[in-house]
Amino acid sequence: MQTIHTAAPQEKDPSDARLESLIARLAQGETAAMGPIYDMTSSAVYAYALTLLKHSFDAEDVLHDCYLRLYEAAGSYRSMGKPMAYLMTITRNLCLDRLKERDRQTELSEEAWEHLLRVEDVPDNLQAAEWLQVLKEEEQQIVVLHALTGWKHREIAAFLKLPLATVLSKYARAMKKLRNVIAERNETI
Repeated sequence: MQTIHTAAPQEKDPSDARLESLIARLAQGETAAMGPIYDMTSSAVYAYALTLLKHSFDAEDVLHDCYLRLYEAAGSYRSMGKPMAYLMTITRNLCLDRLKERDRQTELSEEAWEHLLRVEDVPDNLQAAEWLQVLKEEEQQIVVLHALTGWKHREIAAFLKLPLATVLSKYARAMKKLRNVIAERNETI
């Protein structure tokens, strides 16, 4: 006799269920649903955009555009169980568009960039962004997606189209680098 094994259904994350419900309400024209969607997801969307673009103003623009795109496309959204992945895909596509646009524009001189980056009071989120700069781009994406969206490593692997083992090792290396940077900064204070 042959035994057939089926995977146990995965429990749905309550925040995913709430987010899907809010997107469905938005699709029905209930614009008040946009506020809670923004509150639940904006920090993750911004952080992911910042890791891809490396520029806070561009990341803020993408954050804004992401919610405009969601508002416009809410009616065509089809639930696949991971609404945050839908938002991250919108964010990634907007970032790629922004990077293509940036390639067509003239670069600022080194002196102009240094002038723009001089800030007296650096808020905590900018400090964290500065710490992330010690990481390679792929490591930044993995850390941000794991820490701010709460995605599991296998979800990140699927999203970034990387093997799970690669995601796990890059995450471990990135966290070690961040711990070292933070420890060094605390010693100098």
